[in-house]
Amino acid sequence: MRRKDREVTDAAKIRTVIETAHCCRLGFNDGGNVYIVPLSYGFEYENGAYTFYFHGAQEGRKIDCIKKNSCVAFELDCDYELKRAETASAHSAYYRSIMGEGTVSFVHDVQEKLTALELLMLHTAGKAGWDYPEAMLEKVCVFKLHVLTLSCKEHVKQSVC
Repeated sequence: MRRKDREVTDAAKIRTVIETAHCCRLGFNDGGNVYIVPLSYGFEYENGAYTFYFHGAQEGRKIDCIKKNSCVAFELDCDYELKRAETASAHSAYYRSIMGEGTVSFVHDVQEKLTALELLMLHTAGKAGWDYPEAMLEKVCVFKLHVLTLSCKEHVKQSVC
């Protein structure tokens, strides 16, 4: 990371960014082309590693990309605000962001699928305990990102107190 002064290594701050962000962008290699998809997500932290869960249709470009190459990059960000200035070159932005790499795999086990959907709904809607009809569970594709590398960066307003 070029700007070490903006690097975040504190585990609690990293988790806060993950909890605060609403969209995870997955970047796929699609035969030499980059394909980026914004997705809602749920997550868990176990044994020192994050796993992100996603859902979608059982077919399409994203699914084809996962089948061809499970290696992905990802990005999350939150708290963006333009920092205005008198000159164009002095403009900047406040933000908190996470970038990383990992591998994606499909979730086939019904219990893991239920857990993944509950985590997704808890993060997205702020509530768990939903009903998931069997027909829906058969139709929905659930996949997960095993995070291999992660870096966090922030540029936040300084307190004036």
